[in-house]
Amino acid sequence: MARFVDRVVIHARAGSGGRGCASVHREKFKPLGGPDGGNGGSGGSIVLVVDPQVHTLLDFHFHPHVDAPSGKQGMGNNKEGANGGDLELRVPDGTVVLDEQGRLLADLTGEGTRFEAAAGGRGGLGNAALSSRARKAPGFALLGEKGQARDLTLELKTVADVGLVGFPSAGKSSLVSVISAAKPKIADYPFTTLVPNLGVVSAGENTFTVADVPGLIPGASEGRGLGLDFLRHVERCAVLVHVVDCATMDPGRDPISDIDALEAELAAYTPTLQGDSSLGDLTERPRAVVLNKIDVPDARELADFVRAEVAERYGWPVFEISTVSRDGLRPLTFALWDMVAAYRKTQPVAAPKRPVIRPIPVDESGFTVSPDGMGGFVVRGTRPERWIGQTDFTNDEAVGYLGDRLARLGVEDQLLKLGAQPGCAVTIADMTFDWEPQTPAGVDVTMSGRGTDLRLEQDDRVRADERKIARKQRRESREHPDSTS
Repeated sequence: MARFVDRVVIHARAGSGGRGCASVHREKFKPLGGPDGGNGGSGGSIVLVVDPQVHTLLDFHFHPHVDAPSGKQGMGNNKEGANGGDLELRVPDGTVVLDEQGRLLADLTGEGTRFEAAAGGRGGLGNAALSSRARKAPGFALLGEKGQARDLTLELKTVADVGLVGFPSAGKSSLVSVISAAKPKIADYPFTTLVPNLGVVSAGENTFTVADVPGLIPGASEGRGLGLDFLRHVERCAVLVHVVDCATMDPGRDPISDIDALEAELAAYTPTLQGDSSLGDLTERPRAVVLNKIDVPDARELADFVRAEVAERYGWPVFEISTVSRDGLRPLTFALWDMVAAYRKTQPVAAPKRPVIRPIPVDESGFTVSPDGMGGFVVRGTRPERWIGQTDFTNDEAVGYLGDRLARLGVEDQLLKLGAQPGCAVTIADMTFDWEPQTPAGVDVTMSGRGTDLRLEQDDRVRADERKIARKQRRESREHPDSTS
């Protein structure tokens, strides 16, 4: 049996960029071929696309983890790595996207609407792209950026022109089945309908959609029953129709009290999405009242009795129908179309979406430096944090290149202005350094062996040759324990 899922949380992880290649061209009779390492490929992004053939978020309910492919590593001979293809996820029309804090990111309506849910990482530059006047043959390459990872909430709001609201077993599903080609489940017990049913209704040459919003009861706006799960589906409806059961035998139930109870729930309900592009306050939507089941003699008498009172009290059009004998259905469909058409005319024409370009001010540094409260400093900014992720810290030359980039950005000058002392801890992203202001970053680099940087030779790291000597000394000490050095 198919399931209807209208709210899911997905864990989206875009593809990471491939690392660049550090390679030197080798060819017979060309000893100085120069760097020829290619760039890494960019990671694939995760894109949500509206597909009219998709009507539920069921696929994401069973497969909440979605990963886009990563880019491939660059290769020698200036060969760039392959890009990871974008992963397109098909979602229903009316899907709303929220971030981890519940903020609205996108409202996806209209076939083909796209939204980049997670951006793929850029590929790292190879040493051919990093060569310059100062570094003619770099012995390093940049790592690829990690793809964006985020938890997103997808909520589906049914896109319909008319929303049918009413107590359980009021005949909403039956009404949808007789005025459209929809075939919802119908039975004579409460809460038969567990999912919204959508039908397309023809009124002459015009068509509109009708949604059956199930199971609204007193307290639904506070989460009682399934109210909150389905109240969101009336937010996009242009016209709301109260379907009233005139043949109910429940004590204390009558058409007036039923309408009052549901109006109180609609007024108390507030959209969970701040800034949602819905059609305004639910209390301001056009209304109509349908007195159903007039094929029952007692129900017809009650409908005739309360018709004038309902019209006078609320000022809404009232219709008497029977989904069994189909009395009053044709006038109802044409009247609903007139209400939908009138409401559409009052709404402003939606302007086509255009790309928004926000230039970066010329004096924007792109980073901030602040004390961490323990004698150190924290550097925050998109570019410094991205550069940290691109750096191979096992390569001294790559670390020196990072220092040059930070110096050109102005990080070192800002640290001096804030009174940073030599040896203090400076944290960028998840890396912490001991700051050495005397390092002449940003100036021409004296060339040394590939993968090395003369400015970093004063570090305390144990080199490979030193470890080799230490191992030899330990081995000799075990073989000759009584000997003295």
